[in-house]
Amino acid sequence: MADISKIELVAILRGLTPQRAPEVGAALAGAGFRTIEVPLNSPDPFDTIKLLAAAHPDCLIGAGTVLEPAQVDRVHAAGGRLVVAPNCDTDVIRRGLDLGMRVLPGIATATEAFAALRAGATELKLFPASTYGAGHLRALKSVLPKHVKVFPVGGIGSQDIAEWLVSGADGLGFGGELFKPAYTLAELTKRAHELVQALRAAT
Repeated sequence: MADISKIELVAILRGLTPQRAPEVGAALAGAGFRTIEVPLNSPDPFDTIKLLAAAHPDCLIGAGTVLEPAQVDRVHAAGGRLVVAPNCDTDVIRRGLDLGMRVLPGIATATEAFAALRAGATELKLFPASTYGAGHLRALKSVLPKHVKVFPVGGIGSQDIAEWLVSGADGLGFGGELFKPAYTLAELTKRAHELVQALRAAT
């Protein structure tokens, strides 16, 4: 079974506003999350990224739903060092890597995965994970180079963590299972701790 210290949990905060960024960031860091993604289809995402990056220098802060190279530049300027995409866009991959950022392009098929690798990616986001399932990840990992990391994202709950780890997940991303704008700070904190505890139990 996987070593918990090597499994990365990614908090995906779609809809987070700059006003709530301080309390949400503090709650996630307190629960043990060290990687935080603000999708660019959130309100004022670059302001939120700037606030989180300044407040949590020990965490990896960045953006999701990054669809074009110009957005990569804006994320970097805001202090973000992570670029996550729902798709495999080689220009986005190359721009992020040129700036020294971590880049997780979205892939679903072996064709997309190897296209991302040719563009320089070494980490991939399997999306949407729940519709493909853990068996799909296991099959992909059997043909990908051993150094390539794959992060399933989309529709994964605490009860699913063990199955994904057995299938070779190197990390897991949590969106609506962790954060929605309607969630209170108490609800978010509870969900964050539950996910971290589920990871510990699974490993």
